[in-house]
Amino acid sequence: MKKTATKATAKQPATKYIFVVGGVMSGVGKGITSSSIACVLQARGLKVTAMKIDPYINVDAGTMNPTEHGEVFVLKDGLETDQDMGNYERFLNADMPSINYMTTGSVYQSVIEKERNLEYGGRNVEVVPDIPLEVIRRIKQAAHVAAADVVLIEVGGTVGEYQNVLFLEAIRMMKTEQPENVAVVMVSYLPVPTAIGEMKTKPTQTAVRMLNSAGVFADMIICRSSVPVDQKRKEKVATFCNVRVENVISSPDLQSIYDIPLNYEEDNLSSQLLTILCLKSKKPTDLKAWKQFVKQSKNGVDTVKIAVVGKYFNSGDFVLSDVYISVLEAIKFSAYKLNLKPEITYLSSQDLADRKQLKKLNAFDGILVPGGFGTTGIEGKLNVIEYARKQEIPYFGICYGMQLMVLEFAKHVLRLKNASTEEIDPTASHLVIGIMPEQREKIAKREMGGSMRLGQYPAKLKSGSVAAKAYKATEVLERHRHRYEVNPDYIERLKAAGLRFSGASPDGTLMEIAELPVEEHPFFVGVQFHPELQARPLAPHPLFTAFIKAAYESK
Repeated sequence: MKKTATKATAKQPATKYIFVVGGVMSGVGKGITSSSIACVLQARGLKVTAMKIDPYINVDAGTMNPTEHGEVFVLKDGLETDQDMGNYERFLNADMPSINYMTTGSVYQSVIEKERNLEYGGRNVEVVPDIPLEVIRRIKQAAHVAAADVVLIEVGGTVGEYQNVLFLEAIRMMKTEQPENVAVVMVSYLPVPTAIGEMKTKPTQTAVRMLNSAGVFADMIICRSSVPVDQKRKEKVATFCNVRVENVISSPDLQSIYDIPLNYEEDNLSSQLLTILCLKSKKPTDLKAWKQFVKQSKNGVDTVKIAVVGKYFNSGDFVLSDVYISVLEAIKFSAYKLNLKPEITYLSSQDLADRKQLKKLNAFDGILVPGGFGTTGIEGKLNVIEYARKQEIPYFGICYGMQLMVLEFAKHVLRLKNASTEEIDPTASHLVIGIMPEQREKIAKREMGGSMRLGQYPAKLKSGSVAAKAYKATEVLERHRHRYEVNPDYIERLKAAGLRFSGASPDGTLMEIAELPVEEHPFFVGVQFHPELQARPLAPHPLFTAFIKAAYESK
């Protein structure tokens, strides 16, 4: 009998997983570390995706207080996440799917739903191993969706915290299952006490022992500090933390977070990780475009002064700029593209309720009012918008910033007394901004979490408008996060008074962009969506670029 020849198929290379955990204290930059590692691996031709695990019972980040947790970042498919997902998108210049984000709450919710649906076959469902197994399932699904060579997984918080135990157990299980495909990177802080004047490694040693007690061992330690880590300290960390000295990476404070990938490459981080994971580079490291961006960010020929007027900046005696981090970064990217140095000043809208304070706005080339919720600081924002309109200071309003721009126009141009938004005063006689019909029932049922208009939607632009000229397009896709909209009953009256709605949903019912013509104002634009969520270092957002350009040219 004649034998049939069979064609040999190449074995699919195994996906590699890099877990990033924190030691000593939070806030030392695990998210930026994960983003930077992903960036340098991507520069070597590898397909990389990044994930975040948040140890909160909250199912997503949408219900968290922004002054406590920072910005909510909305993914393309609508999930409300931690701001680190925004860092991943910016550093990788790619959209992240919702499977790349999980919380303790979402993991438990999935397990309980499966149990209720008899997906466990009637057996006992237990915290261990079923919760870690669900974590592992999500990680592998994310790898599959992205067809990734490497998956970066950042675990929020620090080792030793009770909230992280189950995630560390998931790491241990994965490392046991496939040790050659899993690496663990600890980001730890090395303090330099002022009174001592010497960098101390003992806190890091303690953090590593805590990690080891969970059955997890670091392959690499990234040492965060105010100054570079010297060779002696590297050797000490290597000796007492059981890692090779070349896998102790110095990560000092730098001028910009965008310098970090370049700093890592100087310490051969990507080469060391490839060695740990037995992974070959697909090409020599290519960070040419990134280096050009970093260079441009430091060589602006002139300054442009932008005031960001928000309600969430104040946090005790501190200014919490992380609340609007995507907006602030978007301003920078567009300024750098125009070879300008942005000078961004944070102004609290509560302070500007006093009209005597408005003259301070004359010091700025442009004013931006970002998104927000509730009644706090509204009077100040309305004062700012009116002042910017009358004094012809370039103005950019985002989400609530657009709604209040429309409300200010209705109050002072249409002269509608008692005009308001349904969010501020539902009993007002002129509700220029009303709740979206599909949201009314959800609010009545107290279905608040994850129930807004979320994610990416299309908008059609009017040819020749400020927005269309900025985009160089007549149809765009942008991400949303809101419950309220311009009331359709007032659109024609607002148009007749001179306000242009240059962008709308494809069916024409939702006003997406409002603006004044350039003949009347150098730049007076509001958008219902959040363009900052799609601004990237290597691809600045066109609306932000148009705003910064107008601000600079009118200074």
